[in-house]
Amino acid sequence: MTSPARAHFQRVIAARTAAAAPHGGTLAGASNYELMLAKLATDRARLHQVKSNERKAAVKRELLPEYENYVTGSLEGGRGAQDDVLTTIMLWRIDAGDYAGALPIAEYALTHRLTLPDEFSRSTATVVAEEFAEQAIIALRAGQPFDVEQLKHVADLTEPHDMPDQVRAKLYKAIGLTVQDKPEVALLYLNRALKLHDRSGVKQDIDRLQKQLGNSAAGSNASGT
Repeated sequence: MTSPARAHFQRVIAARTAAAAPHGGTLAGASNYELMLAKLATDRARLHQVKSNERKAAVKRELLPEYENYVTGSLEGGRGAQDDVLTTIMLWRIDAGDYAGALPIAEYALTHRLTLPDEFSRSTATVVAEEFAEQAIIALRAGQPFDVEQLKHVADLTEPHDMPDQVRAKLYKAIGLTVQDKPEVALLYLNRALKLHDRSGVKQDIDRLQKQLGNSAAGSNASGT
């Protein structure tokens, strides 16, 4: 376990390194950044040996605390220079289920228009939106809750950014399914998803919720007569 003094030192160094590079600049060549890139390469090699996605997520949960001080310092001192360590850790946090931890990095990355590492062909906004949406849908299918406020935050963060309609539709679908206990609200998001992508898989949910609202209205009318 890292001592408090060591953790503070790591955060300060990360903040100073991030502050030294301007928006749109590069951290390449900065010793602390290069050390973290080297560590990331070693940890990636370990992950490549794991075949199971579930096991990979578990390994990421084990590794993530080792990057916490770097992330904290970089977000505090950063001015928007490209940082492949930050964006990778953002994705690892999503995979590991640490959505609350991924969001501050996503906000920083999208604000400063950071790109993802070279192996990713899609934009940062596209990946963030789709990853959050998919994780939410998987959780809901398993009967597990998902924080709709996190999904709404992702929607707000990614709204100014261009992305395929199918991806934004998936995010609206995830929000709609998360708030099914409020059918009128859910229908707003699900209908928006359907408008963006007619194969978003929400038609049955829309029909079900509309019937639910119709039955509720009929019941209310009957009780009032």
